[in-house]
Amino acid sequence: MRTTHVVVLPYDPAWKADFAAIRQELASALGELAIAIEHVGSTSVEGLSAKPCIDIDVVMPDRAVFPQIVERLAAIGYTHEGDLGIPGREAFCYTDKPHLRLHHLYVCPADSEELHRHLVFRDFLRTHPEAVARYSACKEDAARRFPEDIEGYMACKGPCIEVLYKLCGLSE
Repeated sequence: MRTTHVVVLPYDPAWKADFAAIRQELASALGELAIAIEHVGSTSVEGLSAKPCIDIDVVMPDRAVFPQIVERLAAIGYTHEGDLGIPGREAFCYTDKPHLRLHHLYVCPADSEELHRHLVFRDFLRTHPEAVARYSACKEDAARRFPEDIEGYMACKGPCIEVLYKLCGLSE
């Protein structure tokens, strides 16, 4: 699910319901293996402009249950892709889910640094509207400047993210 055309839209309240639908399907399949299913990323922050793709972190108690999670997710159409170069986060792709909003699915152990980063950043943005306005403007500008270049888009918004990470204590 590699992005080729970058589209950033104003916040859409429907993203909450989209997450809830995906969460329900995941919770039904995973049961007790998931200690939490978190809506992370830009679509999880009210008022934040975003690419219309829901980011989800499934939290597992520890890596011992991961093989069972892979099996249960496979049974509902997800394929494990590995960590894609980011330790502490296992990625999954899917096919044949037209009933659900486009989404990225990750599985993380509860002690994952990547999970911690996602949650701290999300929670900071949810309580700092000035940061949301700043980040939205940055993302919209990056999408206008790099509509066919995801790497350029990411690089363009990188300095803004670094400033926000410092503000929420994720970097020095």
